[in-house]
Amino acid sequence: MHSVAPRFQLRVISLSCCGNGGSFPQFLYHQHDLVDVTLSHIHFKVNQFPFWLLENNTNLRRLHLVNCSLSGPFQVPFPSHLVLEDLDISNNFFSGNIPTEIGAHLPSLSSLNMSKNDFNGSIPSSFGDMSSLQILDLSNNQLFGGIPEHLAWATINGNNFSGMIPNALSNCSFLGTLDLSNNYLFGKIPSWIKSMYSLSTFDVSRNQLSGRIPQWMGNTSNLGQINVADNHLQGLIPRAFCNLNRQLQFLDLSMNNFSGILPSCFKPSNIEEVYLSKNMLQGPLPNAFRKSSFLVTLDLSYNHFSGHIPNWISNLSQLSYLLLKRNHFEGEIPIQLCRLPHLSLIDLSMNNLSGGIPSCLKVTALNKVPDHYSWISYNYLGANRSISIEESIEYTIKSRSYTYKKRILQYMSGIDLSCNKLTGEIPHEIKNILMLYTLNLSHNSLTGPIPRAFSNLRDIESLDLSYNNLTGNIPPEYALLHFLQYFNVSYNNLSGKTPEKIGQLGTFDESSYVGNPFLCGSLVGKNCSPIAPPKAPSEGAKDHGFIDMDAFYASFFACYIVVLLCIGAVLYINPYWRQAWFYYVQMTINSCYYFVMDNFPRNFGC
Repeated sequence: MHSVAPRFQLRVISLSCCGNGGSFPQFLYHQHDLVDVTLSHIHFKVNQFPFWLLENNTNLRRLHLVNCSLSGPFQVPFPSHLVLEDLDISNNFFSGNIPTEIGAHLPSLSSLNMSKNDFNGSIPSSFGDMSSLQILDLSNNQLFGGIPEHLAWATINGNNFSGMIPNALSNCSFLGTLDLSNNYLFGKIPSWIKSMYSLSTFDVSRNQLSGRIPQWMGNTSNLGQINVADNHLQGLIPRAFCNLNRQLQFLDLSMNNFSGILPSCFKPSNIEEVYLSKNMLQGPLPNAFRKSSFLVTLDLSYNHFSGHIPNWISNLSQLSYLLLKRNHFEGEIPIQLCRLPHLSLIDLSMNNLSGGIPSCLKVTALNKVPDHYSWISYNYLGANRSISIEESIEYTIKSRSYTYKKRILQYMSGIDLSCNKLTGEIPHEIKNILMLYTLNLSHNSLTGPIPRAFSNLRDIESLDLSYNNLTGNIPPEYALLHFLQYFNVSYNNLSGKTPEKIGQLGTFDESSYVGNPFLCGSLVGKNCSPIAPPKAPSEGAKDHGFIDMDAFYASFFACYIVVLLCIGAVLYINPYWRQAWFYYVQMTINSCYYFVMDNFPRNFGC
């Protein structure tokens, strides 16, 4: 770091590591024979691009300054640098416009990566002067305007480009990756793309494209990754996709208006990621993925699929994420799900599933995501490059839906069976789901007690058992769940006292317990104090129940005497009633006499 010129002259320097690197190395000011410089992932305290490295080293062919905290405008060398082939300044804080003369000053570039910065403005037309340019990555900036017609190979996603896909790209038959995602492109997918015989990755996601997926897309010999998510595409999934059964690895058609059923011949054997969510697909789930033993993610949520969840799902030995939310699946949860050793996330919510919850159902956190699940790798200029195809997954946690990248999902696991017609008790086989982070069984018809063994779920963060028919007490051992952030047992038939406000359970209010008429405690506003028993009678006192018998007899005798006196007084005062009374008495006596004489034997007579 001394300012004195060193005695050596380097040709290659590679100091990629991490952390704070201080100011830019002083000794590099005195180097003139550099050919390859890599100083990536070191946070330098400098606010401008070290263009003097190019001016001082006329033989420099590769310069990588990735993630170095460089900022300010990007400056090109003067005079022109005629040798530099590979320049990567991605993941920094460069701002302002890309210099309009960049093509004239760096004419020999074959690979230029300026992604993940804050560049704005339009793409300079001088890029057309780079006759050798094969890789251009301008993604994740603030660029806008149209896409220049002369760009041959470009990754320009994550900007604000508008217009239609330029026809000039039709001349790039050697193109292997076309990434135009995250822009404002409109119109239809052009037919000239079928002439790109080397195309392996096609990504136009998150634009405003319309129309249908063209049939010719299924006839490309190398196409293995297709991403057209979040557009306005519609119609049926082309039957020509069946021609991609052997080569297709990644398919994302989500957030469009596709309808109909999956082609019966579509059986991709090597596919790893499938995203068909938020469309209008329907019908039973065919044998489309029966032999997809490499499948990691199957997202069919928010469609109109019906029928049973097929038993062949046990063939998907690598399946980690199964998302069938908000469809019309019915029948029981297949026990074949228990045979999938890598399941991390199961979302079967908002269907018509019935029966009980399989006791063998289990999930586990992956704790890592293999690279080939999220990245497409290729080799260029002797170095491995990768293009991210990592997609997001929507999952409901703590009663809210969130979108997660794979880098987050690898550390969590969950089961969501809410909003179905499940019955029976919650399985107690807690040993199978020890790594559970979120569990949602709400809005079903589950019965029985809350499993006390759930207190062993020491990593659980969200537990929702609301809107069922659960009975019994809330286990006080749940206070040991130190990571629990959402807890809801409302609208059941639970009884007993609400948990004490200790541990994590002390953070939940009345809304977590409302709708249980037999619960008591301060959280539901009911007193749990027992009712005082009646006083014991004194010794020698008789227990006559609710009536004092002495008082009853005295009052009855008094009433009887009063009635007789009233009858006698009436007969004494009124001679007509007195005559009629004795007449009816005489008639009654005579009737009884003749009745006895006519109906009983003589020897019974008096």
